[in-house]
Amino acid sequence: MANGFTQYLRDTRAELRHVAWPTRAQTIVYSVLVAVISVVVAIYLGLFDFLFTSSLGRFVEALPVSIPTQQEQQIDINGATSTIQLIDANVETGPIDPEQ
Repeated sequence: MANGFTQYLRDTRAELRHVAWPTRAQTIVYSVLVAVISVVVAIYLGLFDFLFTSSLGRFVEALPVSIPTQQEQQIDINGATSTIQLIDANVETGPIDPEQ
């Protein structure tokens, strides 16, 4: 078992000698490039998220609003009288005017 593991470590070390490691300058340039691209993509996605959210909000505000009316009704269940509220959702109005 130990012989197999030590052979594995030797082979791994030999393979790592063949790797073309980047220089310090290349590493810095690539790191800065990744950070800049990440910020640009975040701004791009944030802008489209804002535009879609704003557009959807304006669309929803333009839809006609249905205001439910409430009515109370007495019902008798097993000898006990209860009051329930019925909601009629069939009342339609136009857009809500906030100045009223």
